[in-house]
Amino acid sequence: MSRGESTGRCVVWVGRPSVEEHFGLIRAGWRTLVADPARQDAELPECGDATIAVVDLRASAQAAVRILAGLRESHPDITWIGLTSVRTPVRDPSVRHALPHAFEIIDGPSSFSALRRALARIPGDGPMRVDNQPSMLTGTSPAIRALSQNIRKFAPVELPLLITGETGTGKEMAARALHQISSRSDRPFAAINCGALPANLVQSELFGHERGAFTGATARRIGHFESADGGIVFLDEIGDLPLDAQTNLLRVLQEGTIERIGSCQSIKVDVRVLAATHVDLEKAVAQGRFREDLFYRLNVLRLRMPPLRERQGDIELLAQHFLDAFRESYGTRARAFSANARKAMNAFAWPGNVRELMNRVQRAAVIAEDALITPEDLELSLDTATGDRDSLGSARTSAEREAIVDCLRASAFNISECARRLRVSRVTVYRLCKKHQLALDQLR
Repeated sequence: MSRGESTGRCVVWVGRPSVEEHFGLIRAGWRTLVADPARQDAELPECGDATIAVVDLRASAQAAVRILAGLRESHPDITWIGLTSVRTPVRDPSVRHALPHAFEIIDGPSSFSALRRALARIPGDGPMRVDNQPSMLTGTSPAIRALSQNIRKFAPVELPLLITGETGTGKEMAARALHQISSRSDRPFAAINCGALPANLVQSELFGHERGAFTGATARRIGHFESADGGIVFLDEIGDLPLDAQTNLLRVLQEGTIERIGSCQSIKVDVRVLAATHVDLEKAVAQGRFREDLFYRLNVLRLRMPPLRERQGDIELLAQHFLDAFRESYGTRARAFSANARKAMNAFAWPGNVRELMNRVQRAAVIAEDALITPEDLELSLDTATGDRDSLGSARTSAEREAIVDCLRASAFNISECARRLRVSRVTVYRLCKKHQLALDQLR
């Protein structure tokens, strides 16, 4: 097989995929090769540099790891995703040493949707880029420029980071963008939704457990922090984390160690913690729902995600981006937006932010009868949008004031530096200060 033929949409499945997994990948556009550890005469499949490995450690784990080692010899930079279960022999030295090098670990019963999401998150030219997370940060507005500058500024700094913002603004996307340009980009990125974890399994999911630690613990489990050693752990909806887990998380941040449930042995882990929330953590601290010391540990660096209503000029750009990406995967008749659709999108308040925009565009692309998407396809009304303009204008004015205040504070009230960050003139900064009645000496 030539190099040109083998590049691009290729997955090597190390193991024996189910019918759903195998044909699901093919339908999604991946050229899928199988390396079955059960076959003694199995040869390593020929694959290009853009190949991704899916290593099934749910059965024949030691043999799968041996095949993975062969792949890594011929392709040292290969990215791989691990599939584990309670039957995975994590005590085996070869398996234990391999796990931390995975891009992502998917644990539990097979979930093809989870695998697709993991494949889509791998940087590169894979086929499933509709959910290309950093793409949701696309834009030219001052708000998104300031955000991008902060991401680049915070990426190389080995400190905890708290990401705040409304639901749907792209907090996880920002975390992944930061990971991709950080020094840990070749190490795991573990994303955990704290609000989705069962209360009785939070500690086990995060820090792992020993065999026999509790009813049902039939084997040792490696937690997300241990699996992501050397990389980044992203704790989404951190405000939903139970208080006992908050205590253990504080230990990780202070001492860099964890303890599996059922063990008294401290394990050193090297992870950078990024956390995100859409709730007011200061209020949660005041109400006793969140540890104050943990809040201060997480809030060393802070990244505020701007709502879509603050990103003037980005809405049409994002909408077209989502439409183009959707067309690449599914091929739809719709190619662009009508003038009325653009007016409706720009006038709408977007309470669900970028996520809502993406969902509406994808739905419209499916149902549109013509090449141009209409307001009706987007389920938007010009009359409704026009009626919202007063409240939307008020929200934009408030957002503009907040953005200029944030930038002034971030630049230590240096007008020239603030103008540079916003990519506007110093005269514009002074004009905005006058417009919003901002007295610099009172803001300091």
